[in-house]
Amino acid sequence: MRRVTFLKALMLASALLAAAPALAELRIIQSPGGRVGPFLDLFEKVRESGERVVIDGPCLSACTLLLSIVPGERICVTKRAVLGFHAARSVDRRGRFTAEPEASEAVLQAYPGPVHDWISRHGGLTSRLLLLKGRELAAIYPRCR
Repeated sequence: MRRVTFLKALMLASALLAAAPALAELRIIQSPGGRVGPFLDLFEKVRESGERVVIDGPCLSACTLLLSIVPGERICVTKRAVLGFHAARSVDRRGRFTAEPEASEAVLQAYPGPVHDWISRHGGLTSRLLLLKGRELAAIYPRCR
């Protein structure tokens, strides 16, 4: 599998999943997040394809929605994996952020139990980025083989 940044691969992966039989894996190398819609679409296609997801670098913000969509037994992490969580927010036309507490609560409830519990133990979803990595992450998701 060719290694490219996740953002560049987002549309390509979506097209490939729609047109080809199940691929071996989707490898997330670097994703700062972004708009929720494209991530939801991609991860729903990954779930339907049966692919496994290898988190092999930062998976931040909207990228972490994969944890709520792709079955946990099809997710693995490498030593480079980092998950980054923050509260949901919207952006207006002037680039100003507005907190979305109902969306934050819905996202928190959708995460698998161990992830939900980890976030809660670390202060919940706020504007501050919470980073789950290393041994704490490996206690929740298996290391990739």
